[in-house]
Amino acid sequence: MKKILIALLISNVSFAQSDLLNELEEPDSRPQPVAATFIGSRLVNGQTIETRHKGELEFIFAHRFGRLNEGAYELFGLDRAFVRVGLEYGITNKLSTGFGRNSVDKTMDGYLRYKLLSQQKNEIPLTLTVFTNAAVRTSPRTKDAAYDMQLEDRMSYTTQILIARRFNPVLSLQIMPTMVHRNTVDQSREKNDQFALGFGGRLKITRSVALNTEYYYRLGVPVANQYYNALGFGIDIETGGHVFQLVLTNTRGLTERAYLTETSGNFFNGDIHLGFNVTRSFPVKR
Repeated sequence: MKKILIALLISNVSFAQSDLLNELEEPDSRPQPVAATFIGSRLVNGQTIETRHKGELEFIFAHRFGRLNEGAYELFGLDRAFVRVGLEYGITNKLSTGFGRNSVDKTMDGYLRYKLLSQQKNEIPLTLTVFTNAAVRTSPRTKDAAYDMQLEDRMSYTTQILIARRFNPVLSLQIMPTMVHRNTVDQSREKNDQFALGFGGRLKITRSVALNTEYYYRLGVPVANQYYNALGFGIDIETGGHVFQLVLTNTRGLTERAYLTETSGNFFNGDIHLGFNVTRSFPVKR
């Protein structure tokens, strides 16, 4: 009987070892989530597919100086300042909401960001996030305007489909089909609905440094329109709990309406704004 028990014990141990070795040798075919497609929620001026984690609060401070080609009198734009201060909160891991104020046209904005698809290795090839925004510009005041401006005249709405893929630990790319609706515009030069197609990417240089770029091409622009497509380049520096982004762009606006439809500078004529974005995340709820 002892010999039989010893033989059964040795047999079970050998089978268990064989199963464990097979699991170690066979590749894991289960879907694996792909994280950190981008470092933060901003690519340069625009949005990324990234949402905040549930219970996470992100503070966003964005700053643009004047144009570099304004010369030494304006200290190459450093004498001027355009800022946006905002907050974004993760309601769930897929749904974020935020609001902020931009000094350009004294604009207040609020938005929602929802991640419909998340890239997974061997399963889902890309991440898809929907971004929707509403903004109201409070400048000029009614007494300064050419006519009595009502609240609805000041409103604008933006909808974006953000589609991104992290190809490897170094390269991530994103496309951004976009529609901006403005309730009131100069009909001789602009349309109420402006469609644009954005392209952007991130190239990781070191563990904490990456290069970013984005470009928005406006579709169906009237000939009389005097605005330009928004172009931007950035350097991301991740330092622990916050991300610092150094930016070069031809737009001073920091809301979707401003940089997508009202960029007045030509990047290639030297109408370039130096600026930065600083984001800091705080867990406020476990």
